[in-house]
Amino acid sequence: MPTSTPVLRLAVPSPLYRSFDYLPPVGCNVENLKPGARLRLPFGRRQTVGVLLDISDTTQIQRHKLKAALELLDDEPLLPTELMALLRWVADYYHHPIGETLATALPVALRQGETATAKYRARWRITAAGQAVNTATLGRRAKRQADLLQRLAASRNGLTADQLSELPRNWTDAMAALVKKGWAAVEQIAALECGHAESDPGPALNPAQAQAVEAIERCLNRFSPVLLDGVTGSGKTEVYLHAIAAVLLAGRQALVLVPEITLTPQLVERFKRRFNVPMAVLHSGLGDRERLNAWLLARGGEAAIIIGTRSAVFTPLLNPGIIIVDEEHDSAFKQQSGLRYSARDLAIVRAQRLDIPVILGSATPSLESLLNVAQGRYRHLTLPQRAGSAQPPTIQLMDVRHQPMEDQLSAPLLRLMQQHLDRDNQVLLFLNRRGFSPTLICHECGWVAHCRRCDTHMTLHLNKRQLRCHHCGSQRPVVAQCPDCGSPDLRPLGSGTERIETALTRHFPDIGVSRIDRDSTQRKGSLEALLDEINRGGQRILIGTQMLAKGHHFPDVTLVGVLDGDQGLFGVDFRAGERMAQLIIQVAGRAGRAEKPGQVVIQTHHPDNPMLQLLCREGYHAYAEAAMDERRLTALPPYSHLALLRAEASHSLPPENFLQQAEQLAQQLGSTGVERYGPMPAVMERRAGKYRFQLLLQAERRADLHRLLTPWTAQLNALPEARKVRWSLDVDPVDLI
Repeated sequence: MPTSTPVLRLAVPSPLYRSFDYLPPVGCNVENLKPGARLRLPFGRRQTVGVLLDISDTTQIQRHKLKAALELLDDEPLLPTELMALLRWVADYYHHPIGETLATALPVALRQGETATAKYRARWRITAAGQAVNTATLGRRAKRQADLLQRLAASRNGLTADQLSELPRNWTDAMAALVKKGWAAVEQIAALECGHAESDPGPALNPAQAQAVEAIERCLNRFSPVLLDGVTGSGKTEVYLHAIAAVLLAGRQALVLVPEITLTPQLVERFKRRFNVPMAVLHSGLGDRERLNAWLLARGGEAAIIIGTRSAVFTPLLNPGIIIVDEEHDSAFKQQSGLRYSARDLAIVRAQRLDIPVILGSATPSLESLLNVAQGRYRHLTLPQRAGSAQPPTIQLMDVRHQPMEDQLSAPLLRLMQQHLDRDNQVLLFLNRRGFSPTLICHECGWVAHCRRCDTHMTLHLNKRQLRCHHCGSQRPVVAQCPDCGSPDLRPLGSGTERIETALTRHFPDIGVSRIDRDSTQRKGSLEALLDEINRGGQRILIGTQMLAKGHHFPDVTLVGVLDGDQGLFGVDFRAGERMAQLIIQVAGRAGRAEKPGQVVIQTHHPDNPMLQLLCREGYHAYAEAAMDERRLTALPPYSHLALLRAEASHSLPPENFLQQAEQLAQQLGSTGVERYGPMPAVMERRAGKYRFQLLLQAERRADLHRLLTPWTAQLNALPEARKVRWSLDVDPVDLI
């Protein structure tokens, strides 16, 4: 119905699939209200922050029932038009509430209603008058002023308080005196990471790199999705750097996405050596205020390069020029809670909407990206050789059947390690299982330490004398006696990285051992410290999980040992084999990255497995081609499209009943072209005290799947069992477990 006062249509963080109508705040000029701005709102018995979607003359709610917004929080839209349009598309594609979708795109501080004001810092530069001063004469009268002038004269970019922090505290008085005399000037600059004044030009490009850079530079002014497919150590980052240099030269910004926080520090440092520009870093390891500041400075254009993990794909950009997704195959780009988006896929959609290029880089491309190349949707650029004089490592399967094994270390592997260590090289061992051992078992009665909240065992962490569940986070002390029979004979069953570390220290007592996994790198700065020690040669044996497999450069590592090459052979998820192949090739790529040749051995009880043999003999692309044939025959992604409806509750009956009702609803809606599987219990039925069931939808055509999902999700909350469960929809799931 028409109203005399405009109606504000707002997105409010809520599980409801709708927007909410409000009146403007009392005394607010309606002309100041623009879509993308935040408003503080009364919402039930509390206050919340919503984002303005649009302004209307009509509403379906009676006027006297409309509440007025409390306050306009932003003078101008925080989310630009381009990003608002993308987020509406995201809400539609992933069938997620618009309010929660927009909240996901905002830093936590902005969701809570904090002021959108960026932080700046002072920087001092020497003036022409200051350069004319004879500091030798000045030094007798004002030694600190002379010292500061000399420092400023030697710095091309000027100096900030952080760079002057090693000086005595009263340097500020001396600096104030220099400014007063006109010998120094102070300016406010963005509080961001900055590159080095003397930038490093980098190594010369090899022919394949040069061709890739040239191809990318030709499409800088239009949308062009590029798969940069280069073997490990081929110099993909160098191609990124050259492409970014061309973008910066045009006065535009570059957004670089990485799958994990652990890859961010080394990438930032490499970028700082190359570019003397402000850089914003965005990941979950930062404080709320740090993330807000980086986000705002990217939005304002002060940050020329933005490097971040998954959620950085939603960063507003003033002058977008290119998006780069490093390690595009990595499943960490898929959010597994709330809005279950794929940052890689959204990077492509966003680049298309911005009409800019997007580069997907990987040594082990996802099957989805390889199919897009085959169908002509992506440009395919290859780097078939390692950069410089480095040669690819040799890869061989090590049959450990009938071999003496101690803590998953076979006798042949230990002998091989000794040979490489005797030549003053480093050795890297890979086991994607942290902790001391997967569980604790009673040798008398067979009791196993199970999690009380999940259908799984607890992992033994011996250094802290704890049993931990890696699924729900539960922990309890290690018991001295078996709870069932009272026997004290409790033994670790299986091996994790912590146990391997202990065994290596015993086998090689005079050689430093470093363990790199989530447990050993929890403290801020601990990963950087470990990597520095490794690169200095202080630790010559490295043991770690997949954190070690990605992106790291260890020039002295000549032997890589994959301790459990069978880990992905029997996974229940159809993607288990693909992930296994990617991890093996990625970790193998840490060997022989410099002048020294590399060797990779994969311990296996199944040396005759055809997929393992194909991977080791002919490489990842031969494996991927065979895997694609399997997927085509079984009509699995990327040759079909999936959506997974999950439901959980404290008892098993409600989620199963809810999914049965959901399946019946899908049938009533006419799910032409969509197959339904389930309801069925999740592989781990009970997790964190909740019973979990799922219903899988599969369609050959994406359009058929979404034609069902749109009306279906709108009606799920109205099902009789909906209030008894917590449910979620995962479109394009990468994890079916």
